[in-house]
Amino acid sequence: MSQAEPIRRAIQQLSKLPGIGEKTATRLVYWLLRAPDGTASQLADALQGLGEGIVECEQCCNITGENPCFYCRRPAAEPHVVLVVEHPQDVMAFERTGEFKGRYHILHGAISPLDGITPDKLRIRALLERLRNEEITEVIVATDPDVEGDATALYLARLLQPIGVKTTRLA
Repeated sequence: MSQAEPIRRAIQQLSKLPGIGEKTATRLVYWLLRAPDGTASQLADALQGLGEGIVECEQCCNITGENPCFYCRRPAAEPHVVLVVEHPQDVMAFERTGEFKGRYHILHGAISPLDGITPDKLRIRALLERLRNEEITEVIVATDPDVEGDATALYLARLLQPIGVKTTRLA
């Protein structure tokens, strides 16, 4: 059975999202077709707006609407401690706990040679620049507890050791 071209294109585009296969994409498209008037347009407008006014924080590499971001502008209880995470959403997870009171640095991924992600594709140079320009005494590496996260943590520990900054890893 052939689908109308707009439906087929919408399914194809939604299938590109992580964790969304063709079956889920099809379900979403047909839900949008039955949704109240304007729902699909509002979703399209919101997605279109993602590229407008979004920047990368020049200090921590977070994705934000302002530069520097909220986390870099606020007074930190421990301004000399930086927590290194893989993704911007990791910052939100740490913020929800209310436990960490330092600064953040987002790598935008983890070392994964099989996927073509090498250290030069991460925001490691920006971290080194921060270490040169700010009085950072400790770097806490909070990468994911998987092979890529462990490889990234080990790489950072070896890279930072000669600099003399204390480097720890979350268990």
